[in-house]
Amino acid sequence: MTEGTVPFRGYRTWYRVEGEWPGAGGAPDGGRLPLLVVNGGPGCPHDYLEDLGALARDGRPVVFYDQLGCGRSDQPDDPELWVMETFVEEVAAVREGLGLDRVHLLGHSWGAQVLLEYALTRPPGVASLVLADPLASAPLYEAEARRLKETLAPEVQEVIDRHEAEGTTHDDAYLRASMHFYRQWLCRLDPWPDHLMRSFANWREDVYDTMWGAEWNVTGNLRDWDVTARLPELDLPVLLASGRYDVATPAVVRPLADGIRGAEWTVFAHSAHLPSAEEPERFREVVGAFLREVES
Repeated sequence: MTEGTVPFRGYRTWYRVEGEWPGAGGAPDGGRLPLLVVNGGPGCPHDYLEDLGALARDGRPVVFYDQLGCGRSDQPDDPELWVMETFVEEVAAVREGLGLDRVHLLGHSWGAQVLLEYALTRPPGVASLVLADPLASAPLYEAEARRLKETLAPEVQEVIDRHEAEGTTHDDAYLRASMHFYRQWLCRLDPWPDHLMRSFANWREDVYDTMWGAEWNVTGNLRDWDVTARLPELDLPVLLASGRYDVATPAVVRPLADGIRGAEWTVFAHSAHLPSAEEPERFREVVGAFLREVES
C-alpha cells in the first residue's frame, strides 16, 4: 500500500494505491494496468468503495483518492470550487501526478458523471471505463428518484416534503425519514458496513448541497446536467453496472446502454446503489473479467 498527495490548484489531493506500484508510466510485472477509482458524492470520501482494493490480488494496482473538499484531501472553504470542472480537472491531475499513462477508470454514481465528462474530452491512455450505478441525465435521475420516494409510507413522505419546504433538511426527523429511502434504494445491507458509515460520517454536506441537493430534489448547480446526446462520441470499451433495487433505475441507465456503442451492462440482483459493497465478490469478478478482456 502506498499513500501520498498530488498537487491540484494549490491544494493537495490525497491518494492511496493498493497493490504493487511500479512508478510513473509503468505496469506491474503481470502486465495489469492500474485501475483509478472515482467515488460518488459530491463531498463524500472514498471509503465505502474499499472492497475494490481486493482487485489488486490479481496483480492490478487499484488507486483511490479523496476528491478535493473531503476526506484526507485538503478541504478549502470556497463554494466557487464546487463545480463539475473542478473534479474533471482533478482526475487529470491525479493521472499526471501518479504517472498513470495507461489506465482503466471506474466511477461510481457522481464519479461516473465526472468520468463521462472527462472521457468526452478524449484524454489519451484510457483503456476502458467502468460506470457503476451511473446516470447521464440529472433531470431523469431526479424524476426516477421522486417516483421511488412516492413508494414510501405517506407519513414518511410528509416529513421529507415538509422539511424540504421549510429549509430544515438538517433536522434529525428529516434525516431519519430519508433513511427509509436510503435503506431501500442506496444500500440494503443491515447493518450498513463500517466503510459506508465512515463515508456518511465524513460527508461534506455543503459541497453536496451546492452541487446536488437531495436524491429526489436536485437544487444544486448540477440540476440541468445532461450528456445523453453526447454519449455516441465515446469510443472505448465501457462496462455499466447497476443494482436491481438501484436509485439509478433501468430507466436511468438505459440511455447509457443505448447511447454508448458496444457498452456491456450487468445488473446485480441483490443490490441497490452499492453492488461493490452489497455483492462485493461478484462485483469484483465482473469488473475483473471485463478489465482482463480489454487487456487481452
